[in-house]
Amino acid sequence: MVRFGIIGTGRISDWVLKGAGQDPRIKITAVCSRTAEAAEAFIQRNPMAAGAKVYTSVEDMAADPEVDAIYIGTPNETHCAYAITGLKAGKHVLCEKPLAINAAEGRMMADAARESGCLLMEAMVSTLNPNFAAIASRLDEIAPVRQYSSFFCQYSSKYEALKRGEVATAFMPGTAGALRDVGVYTLYPLIALFGRPSSIRSEIRTVQTDLGVSDVQGTAYLGFKGMDATVTWSKTYDSFQPTEIAGEKGNLILDEIHIARKAEMVPHATPTSGLGPKPGRTTLSEGLPFNEYYYEFKEFADLIEQGKSESQRNSLQTSLAVLEVIDEMLNEL
Repeated sequence: MVRFGIIGTGRISDWVLKGAGQDPRIKITAVCSRTAEAAEAFIQRNPMAAGAKVYTSVEDMAADPEVDAIYIGTPNETHCAYAITGLKAGKHVLCEKPLAINAAEGRMMADAARESGCLLMEAMVSTLNPNFAAIASRLDEIAPVRQYSSFFCQYSSKYEALKRGEVATAFMPGTAGALRDVGVYTLYPLIALFGRPSSIRSEIRTVQTDLGVSDVQGTAYLGFKGMDATVTWSKTYDSFQPTEIAGEKGNLILDEIHIARKAEMVPHATPTSGLGPKPGRTTLSEGLPFNEYYYEFKEFADLIEQGKSESQRNSLQTSLAVLEVIDEMLNEL
């Protein structure tokens, strides 16, 4: 049994509990929010949290002996402080993406985890998805890989307000924005599979506000040994493009990078200038037997049971490399 304290009572915490509730090892014993009323409302609408203690102080919740681990579902700028508080109190930490607002904070969190001996893992759903695992296991069959392309473009309900000069948390300059919010979904799987790029060139669109510049969409071109990658993200429009990994012997395709409900493989066929039959697609995996957020809690609980302090699938090395790439991109603004 892993007894969780939940920090943050917004919609992301509501969503993840639907997945957490499918793992019988997960129990919610505490909820922390800025107000007791918000925490109590969260408990009322989430049956899994019934009977949980209410906290308005992260420090107090981290000191609770009936809390083994903490899930952080609060704004990006709070991740570092809350995670370090939990780790220093001997709690394992599952932190929502992005792990931190920059690589410097990420390194502080990783150092705190190693000093405490506790588990710290970024709650990146994409790479823990079984359909992603199906793709990763078939890379050798299409090798050598030549191209990775990924899209996450989702119109934000806060975008119209941003254009009027009203800056919501999701677009807060310096801590949030489209790259950290949705672009990270395209970058994390790329770096998990192929490591840190040797070159980065990005085009990022912004909106100027009284609080500073908010990034709202972009495309980045990343170079690797023998292959290239293109990632596109946006909170100004929707896109339904899949994520594709192209190799000399075939292609691997995920329908959506953040949920990935379907994985396919297309073998390389003899060139026919578009006149011959197209190669058939093989479905590697389709559908998800559990809620998409179940897999991050399963991985987390498995690691605790095994006495491990780091995930190999969502490693701190990958999380820090992603933050370094995001830093480099945003430094160009």
